[in-house]
Amino acid sequence: MLKRLYNAALAGLVLSLAPLSAQAQDTLRAITAFPKGLAFSQSFLGFVDMVNQRGEGVVKIEYIGGPEAVPQNQQTDALRRGIVDMQYGPASFNLGRMPEADAWVGSTVTAMEARENGGFALMQQAFRDRLGVELIAHIDTGVQFHIYLIDEPPLTDDGFLDLTGLQVRSQPIYRAFFEALGAVAVSVNVPDVYTGLERNTFDGAGWPIIGIRDLNWDRFLRYRIDPGFFQTDLGIAVNPDAWAALSDEARAIIEEVAVEYEQISYDAFQKEIAATDAAVREAGMKVIELDGETRARFLDLAYDSAWLRMKEAGSPILEELRDAYYHR
Repeated sequence: MLKRLYNAALAGLVLSLAPLSAQAQDTLRAITAFPKGLAFSQSFLGFVDMVNQRGEGVVKIEYIGGPEAVPQNQQTDALRRGIVDMQYGPASFNLGRMPEADAWVGSTVTAMEARENGGFALMQQAFRDRLGVELIAHIDTGVQFHIYLIDEPPLTDDGFLDLTGLQVRSQPIYRAFFEALGAVAVSVNVPDVYTGLERNTFDGAGWPIIGIRDLNWDRFLRYRIDPGFFQTDLGIAVNPDAWAALSDEARAIIEEVAVEYEQISYDAFQKEIAATDAAVREAGMKVIELDGETRARFLDLAYDSAWLRMKEAGSPILEELRDAYYHR
């Protein structure tokens, strides 16, 4: 479904291709942090298709693979060193070197809004200074994370979520939040989660609403906690030397598509979120909805954990990023 949405968007937007250039076509080799079949990688491939159509004869992005081509934990270094030219993946994979990644994690605004209010420019500088790469887009925003559980979650007397003692698959961006809820945060690689759920080695998992069915985790995770929290932090970055070597026309095409695709991917994922929500509910997933004071407390614990982590890391642009990205 998501691929059809991208194709429809491309058909409407790419009405005419840029004229063929007499110069040699520039080529960028791209990798993704996730396997090709995952919805997020498919979104990036929609961006690739749009650049290649718009830039025919001028610039081409060649997709060379996901973590099977370059392991996730080596992708940023591979990009910085010029082993690859473009990379798509979560900024938070670089939290140890770039605490500013938490601005995207703890964001409540879209990429489009952040371009308008100066937040994106701040993140571009952070990518340059901290990682030595050039940020060109923040796509797939508006997708939140949820807590999923195998069994019905216990609630306190006042209706708040109590995960005390439950082992929940986590990742660094929400480990502190899960622990604040009483859970035992378990670090498990994505390919190993299915087996862990099958064997009852943990009680739940944190994951975006998108992709839960692609991974077949919904076979085991029968309860979802609402509201969602945080936001996907998926960026497209390029090697600075490769970027500088592009023709002015090629850079202009990529930048133009980057701006357009932030909106396209946002719109497509909003439709996919609605479709996924309806499908999992129809398949029997129970949604536990926190509201009122318990909802506010839940969200405060989540977002405060991200911004506090950046503060403790000593980011010099914390307040500027918070002003741009956090509006609750």
